[in-house]
This record gives sequence, C-alpha cells and structure tokens, in this order.
Amino acid sequence: MLLHVIARGKIGRSPEAELVARYEKRLTWAVRLTELPEKGGKVPEPQTPFKTVLLDERGTAMSSETFAETLENWRDGGVREARFVLGAADGHSAEARRKADVLLAFGPATWPHLLARAMLMEQLYRATSILAGHPYHRAG
Repeated sequence: MLLHVIARGKIGRSPEAELVARYEKRLTWAVRLTELPEKGGKVPEPQTPFKTVLLDERGTAMSSETFAETLENWRDGGVREARFVLGAADGHSAEARRKADVLLAFGPATWPHLLARAMLMEQLYRATSILAGHPYHRAG
C-alpha cells in the first residue's frame, strides 16, 4: 500500500526535513511526499482505492498499535493508497474534515507544521515496523 503524505508548505532545508528523509529511507512500504503551496495547488487524483487521513487537532489520538492495525486493515481490505494530509496554518475546511475517513490528532497540543510532518513519518515507520514484527517498537 502506498503511504502518501500531502502537506501544505515547503519543508526546505531544516532539521525537520532531515527527520522526514531519515524515516522515508527506513520505510519498506511505498511512500510518496507531495508538497503544495500554502494556498491553492491541486492534490493529485488517486488512481486506486484510497483512504484519507487528515491531521487535525480535533481528531482522535491513536496508539501506535491502533494506528498500525488501521493500516493493516486497510491494506488487507484492498486499499491501495493511504493519504495523510497536513493542512496549512489555518487547518482544514469543514468540508475536508467531513469527507475524510479519519481525523488524526497527535494529542491535544498544537504542533508546529514541520514537526508534525516529521512526527507523522516516524509514526508511519513505527506502524509498518509493528506490522513486520521489527523490534523498533517496544511495547512497554
């Protein structure tokens, strides 16, 4: 299954960009990173069955295990692309939130956009490691 991260804004050359690249290299699942301008721009049309996850402060926080189970269920159910969308500074529209399959939050705190992107990449790596039985994730 393709893990497609779609984010508003450019990450540029930053410590967060280094983290994103580090986890992108580690992922064994197919991954695609799409950057859009702060306003406008067009999200690429999916060509296969897909699910959309919006990172949103009003979303649900999931444990890493639950996140991994969600990806596993989608993959095994025929979903070929999971889209993870990070909005601009003002977040997502009500319509986008309504259309999303999942609203995901990284806890009740508000995170800087670039850090949220790095955190998402780490969680994608962690989830796929859990599913592969890799020791990276150590349940405590």
